[in-house]
Amino acid sequence: MRYWLFKSEPSTWSWDQQVAKGDAGEEWDGVRNYQARNFMREMSLGDRGFFYHSQSEKACVGIVEVIATAHPDSKADDIRWECVDIKALSLLPSPVTLDQIKADERLSDMVLVKNSRLSVQPVTEAEWRTICALGGLTV
Repeated sequence: MRYWLFKSEPSTWSWDQQVAKGDAGEEWDGVRNYQARNFMREMSLGDRGFFYHSQSEKACVGIVEVIATAHPDSKADDIRWECVDIKALSLLPSPVTLDQIKADERLSDMVLVKNSRLSVQPVTEAEWRTICALGGLTV
């Protein structure tokens, strides 16, 4: 299993909206960055990810699971754009903010710290465990 981070502006797509989709989940559509698209092409069924609210909140707020591997983005007019489908698994008991992540030496090499603009990004297993612990989850 691999780990990822999915960033969304809560005014566009929020954790609550993701949760409301239930087990059917939702396409992680609208990604128009080649690197982020290529990361989605690497994803496998069952991979886990952090759902990250960008803009004002800037925090990991929940855990999602990849339920469909890369396929054409249904909202794109160009076949180059692909997406995965994800479903919500659990809320993080305590959101883990970008400030907390930047302040934690164990997370200093995290893609979120080094390239905060990338909307889909990998997370190492050690980073995953650290953020889960900071958020009150036992892995």
